[in-house]
Parts: sequence; C-alpha cells; structure tokens
Amino acid sequence: MKTIETTECCHIFFLPPFHLPQLSVISHQQQASTQPVNGGALGVSVVRRYSAFRRSPLSILFRRDGGSFRHSVYILSSMTPSLTRNVGALLAWNLSIFHSNHLPKCSFRPVRMASNNKLNHSLRACNIESRGALIVLEGLDRCGKTSQSSRLVSYMEGLGHSVELLRFPDRTTNVGQMISAYLLNQSELDDHTIHLLFSANRWEKRSMMETKLKAGTTLIVDRYSYSGVAFSSAKGVDLEWCKAPEIGLLAPDLVLYLDMRPEKAAERGGYGDERYEHLEFQKKVAQCYQILHDPSWKMVDACQPMEDVQKQLQEIVLDHVLACQKGKPLSLLWSC
Repeated sequence: MKTIETTECCHIFFLPPFHLPQLSVISHQQQASTQPVNGGALGVSVVRRYSAFRRSPLSILFRRDGGSFRHSVYILSSMTPSLTRNVGALLAWNLSIFHSNHLPKCSFRPVRMASNNKLNHSLRACNIESRGALIVLEGLDRCGKTSQSSRLVSYMEGLGHSVELLRFPDRTTNVGQMISAYLLNQSELDDHTIHLLFSANRWEKRSMMETKLKAGTTLIVDRYSYSGVAFSSAKGVDLEWCKAPEIGLLAPDLVLYLDMRPEKAAERGGYGDERYEHLEFQKKVAQCYQILHDPSWKMVDACQPMEDVQKQLQEIVLDHVLACQKGKPLSLLWSC
C-alpha cells in the first residue's frame, strides 16, 4: 500500500492495468480547475492523508464543491492515457470521474510504504472497544437471504440489540439505480463496467458502516462483496480482478451461506424476474462460491423449513455478536 501525505495535490495509487481499454490515473492539484466528463469546472482540495490499496481501482476522497466537502469515489489506473468513456459516462453523476488530459501536472511529497498487515495492526489498536458485528448473508438467488435477514433483525431487536439491515446493491443511490436498470434488463453494460458499479455501491456505504459498527450497532447485510465476485467471475471475468475493487472494505465478522441447489432455488416464486436468475448461470455462480468459500463461513441448509433455518441462524449469530461486544477488532477484506 502507498500512502501519500500532502495538502498540495493528490494522486491515488498505482494500479495494474484494467481489463477495460483506456483507463488512467486521476491526479488533482489543489484547487485546480478541471473538466469533468459531464461538463463544468470543479475545484479539488486535499486536506488530509488518503490511503488506498495498491490493487484496488476504487478509492474514497474528499471533493470540494464550492465551500463544502463530501466523499467521492474515483476509478484509477496508471497504465493508459485516458478514462474509459463507458465508465466515465456512467459514473460521472456520482463518482466524479475526470478526463486525464485536462489534469495539470503535480508534484508529490514523500510516499510511505506500508503492508496490509501494518494497516490491520493499526485498526486493531484503534478498535479495542465494544462494537457491533458485521454479519453477511450470502447464497444463490431465491435461497431465502432477504427473508432470513429481516427475521434476524427482528430477533436481535427483540433481545435489545441495536441492529440495522443493509442490502446490496443499494438501489436508492444514483449508482444503485444504474445497477437496478441493468438487473431489470433495462440497460446493457460491459461485464467489467457493471462489476465496478457494484463495487462502488458498496464503497458508498463503507464509512457509514464503520461508524455504525463502532457505535455499537450490529449490521445484518443481505449480500456483500462475495456476491459481486461470484457473479462476475461466473461470467468469465478474472477472479483476482473481481476481488481487487473490494480490497479495503470492512471484513465481515460472520458469513452465513444459505446453501441450496440451483435447481431447488429455481422452483421458488418470482424466479427469472431479473437478469441473473437463470438455472445454468446460477450453477456457475454456485461453483464460484465454492472457490471463494472460507473455512470460517457457516453453511446452513436453506432447504429446511424456514423456521428451522431461522433458529439455526439465530444460534450462530449470538456468539459472534458477543465476541464483538468484548472488543474483537475490525479488519479489512482480503488483506494479508
């Protein structure tokens, strides 16, 4: 990982080439006037240290519009001269993607090299207090994740825990609306482009998730990064490339995998309403989940009666919530 400290300019991390044409580094000099893809000038000022992971194409910055600052997501690379027009056009509304040929040259202050191990050690040092748990439900389409996620939230609330439900993709944001249109077959996008949109949708919520966890709220999450990687790699996109944008997101404290054969899921109501709900494709997704499977995942037979699945999930979740309340440190996804 490279960390750049400066208030004069920002340049977010050298990355390997993308499997998309014409991606480039984004670099902003302080208060420089640049031309965004969607037109109009924008002043950018860096006021703090920014860190990202060397292999990740997504990073979070503060952007200054007028006198106010807000988080923005940038897609970056160092190998080619300009941003992909597809990505730029799709993400300009919310992600502040800029043409590189309009960007001025800028100098850099010293760069500090640090490993992900050191970053995780720093996180552990800062997060020894009681916190909420990050609990993720994964599985094939129509395996019961949404129903069981809602039931888990109700159960935890009944025990007096602070708990909230999140679902990815979050279709309420600008990025989420583009994803929704794609899933409903209302638009067509390149496989790499839609993968980056899914990842950006998770990055939009990262800061909020960390804040809530540190405040003691347990988050029950219906789909997370594993879904994004499994579904994109099922389409033939390189597995490691799929993981790269997810590096740096918060790692779950518990992954609950609702195990169901694709043929059984296909028998459930509403199957086939969205783009990915086709039996042969779901079989490929199941194979990709097997590759991603980690020994720490808890496998639950989702073919059982709903009440039995619910009871099993409840028993598993409570132990992990207690561990986080005792000060289990936060960690980062796919960091070594």
